[in-house]
Amino acid sequence: MSDSVADAHQRARYWPIPVLRAVPAAIVALVITFSTNHAAGYGLLLFGAFALVDGAVVGIGSAARLRDDPRSRRTALAQAAVSVVAGIVGIACNGFGLPAFITVVVAFAVLTGALELTQGLRSRGRSPFSRDWSTIGGITLLLAVAFLVTPPDYSQQLGGVEQVTGTLDASIVLVGLLGAYLAITAVFHVIAGLSHKWGTTAPAVSPDGAPHA
Repeated sequence: MSDSVADAHQRARYWPIPVLRAVPAAIVALVITFSTNHAAGYGLLLFGAFALVDGAVVGIGSAARLRDDPRSRRTALAQAAVSVVAGIVGIACNGFGLPAFITVVVAFAVLTGALELTQGLRSRGRSPFSRDWSTIGGITLLLAVAFLVTPPDYSQQLGGVEQVTGTLDASIVLVGLLGAYLAITAVFHVIAGLSHKWGTTAPAVSPDGAPHA
């Protein structure tokens, strides 16, 4: 069945937002992937930059493009505020090591993940973006779980068959998890945004005013 005219108009207004959200996520994911520095302080700086930009995109985009959905708009603005605060705190606390990294990222993931998941669940049946919000919210909550189950004192000496020297510690693991999360969400946002863009064509309207299926 084709989208309703209202859905097509919502998609046409909103589709750039997920695409723009993918940009900082993809950039930071690439930086983490190709960087040899996986220290907690560096991870906090990268996370802070991502959270600031993502929060700005969500906040500005929601204010401008969710005018017809006040409840989702309020939730998105709250999510944006949390992201911006987390970004500022992350950058300011980059010298406090692994405990600060874990605390800031977990707080961000729990709060923004819960808000976005709630936004998606509450808008089921009335918003074409409900599934996207629910999915990203769920993935973000999984990031918090991954950070919480990783022992902060984890340390594994590398070697063995591959003859790789060095130590795999919690900082390396957690920065890598952050990069993986950002890569996954970047891909999802691009697919979701372009799917909405391609679904913006309003259905043909019959002479009696009803859209054709």
